[in-house]
Amino acid sequence: MPTSPSASPLPAPRTETDGSAVIRVLSYNIRSMRDDTDALARVITACAPDLVLIQEAPRFFRWRKKLARLAAASGQVVLSGGATASGPALLCSLRATVERTEDVLLPLTPGLHRRGFATAVVRFGRARVGVLSCHLSLQKDERHEQGRLLLDHLSALDTPYAVAGGDLNERPGGRTFKRLSTELQDGWAVAPWGGEYTSTPGDPHQRIDALFATEGVRFLGCGVPLDHPGVTEADLRAATDHLPVLAALRVPATQATLAAPAAQATSAAPAAPGAQDGSG
Repeated sequence: MPTSPSASPLPAPRTETDGSAVIRVLSYNIRSMRDDTDALARVITACAPDLVLIQEAPRFFRWRKKLARLAAASGQVVLSGGATASGPALLCSLRATVERTEDVLLPLTPGLHRRGFATAVVRFGRARVGVLSCHLSLQKDERHEQGRLLLDHLSALDTPYAVAGGDLNERPGGRTFKRLSTELQDGWAVAPWGGEYTSTPGDPHQRIDALFATEGVRFLGCGVPLDHPGVTEADLRAATDHLPVLAALRVPATQATLAAPAAQATSAAPAAPGAQDGSG
């Protein structure tokens, strides 16, 4: 695999005295857990994320148990998504305080795979952030429309700051990727760290997975965790058919943090405790 462009370690999660928070966010296409799930759990654990944006979560027989088993094995809890979002899912650490979750099914184009978003609003200290995991279409026109819907749903979360990411099935030169990177910050573009290419683990040659954030969020580093402590090349190759994207971000404190309502779980999963084209 290509070497990392930066040898600097990624900042660890923490909450600052002013209420702002440094959080780690991981985006990962896990191919329905059809590969080495032990290797997958080791990669997630080593990255020590506060939020995991999953694509291709299990969607069929006992899918909730499979996703919960992965969460438990990697020090996370299930936040939202899975079959009820048609694949995207969210995991979080116990550091997160959950305000609400929502799974969104996107319009179905006959003959194409159903797509959706897993979304949530969470807090870390006084930093309040919206989160969205996506897996966009292989068909370019449908994908472009889903990019518009992504921006609309991210705005509808009505949070001062937001993070979105996933498998875009498109390279940075594509019109949907450009649309998102025009409206949002592209983590790799503003703070490259680790490796760039996410597909495929055996021959990384294209960046079709990405993490984005709204204005005000500061990327402290973003990329494939090639040299991250505890992450091995063997595990990255065995875990799934994509490489993950890991970022550290600083989220400012919300000046008027609302009292958090009880976490509202959708039918997708149990609520967490408070505290150019690519491949498929």
